[in-house]
Amino acid sequence: MASPDTVRFARLGQPRRLWAMGAVHCEVARLSALHDTILERFRVRDRMVFLGNLVGRGTAIRETVDEALRFRRVLMSLPGVLADDIVFLRGQQEEMWQKLLQLQFAPEPLSVLNWMASQGVSETLAAYGGRLDEGRAAARDGAVQVTRWTNSLREGMRRFDGHTSFFAALKRAAFTDPPGVVLVSAGLDATQPLQAQGDRFWWGGGAFDDGLAGYGGHRRIVRGFDPQGGGLQITEAIATLDGNAGRSGTLLAGLFDPAGEVLDVLEA
Repeated sequence: MASPDTVRFARLGQPRRLWAMGAVHCEVARLSALHDTILERFRVRDRMVFLGNLVGRGTAIRETVDEALRFRRVLMSLPGVLADDIVFLRGQQEEMWQKLLQLQFAPEPLSVLNWMASQGVSETLAAYGGRLDEGRAAARDGAVQVTRWTNSLREGMRRFDGHTSFFAALKRAAFTDPPGVVLVSAGLDATQPLQAQGDRFWWGGGAFDDGLAGYGGHRRIVRGFDPQGGGLQITEAIATLDGNAGRSGTLLAGLFDPAGEVLDVLEA
């Protein structure tokens, strides 16, 4: 498998251990609890990967991003921990927010906005000072008004320290090198290289099962969100770390060795 670029993908090297946080969906109290547990056990040469969908399906958007950024700062304060040791992936909620900020380029902006609202982007919109009715009015009035509206959303996001940089730096996937573990948000097509996966990373689709065995020479594929809500699943080849947080469930995190062996699963 050819190595993807490091702008869109995170190359993790060969970590001592690999921590992976499932879909959070604004469950900030659960996230803080797992952060405390991980911090007690985190060691030099460990890596920490958040598997997308940090936000969405809840109203504590800003608080959740702030907690994730706080935890990143705390980890980086530990001796020997580097900025690249903590990785945030893009999930469907973050992808929708980034696309919403570019709504003026959509061929049918009103239809796109309505669809995003049905998928849970409204909470993120409100968190940064936006209103759905204003967006719909702008979409009806044309590209100039939509551009003004999305610019106001960007300005709203800039009021919160680190939030613009957070969304801009999200990766599509992460992988160990030499091969052992690939980490994605929701899905992976076994027939396509990482560079060609496209929206499958955050929207899933197709089977996420042992048909992925051996993908790119990796032993295990890890995801943080199951669009079907199937919960925790661990087999020989895959791990789904989705306890249905934000959907009346719990938040899960996993601990793996660099070869893909499951060492622990944490729950809050």
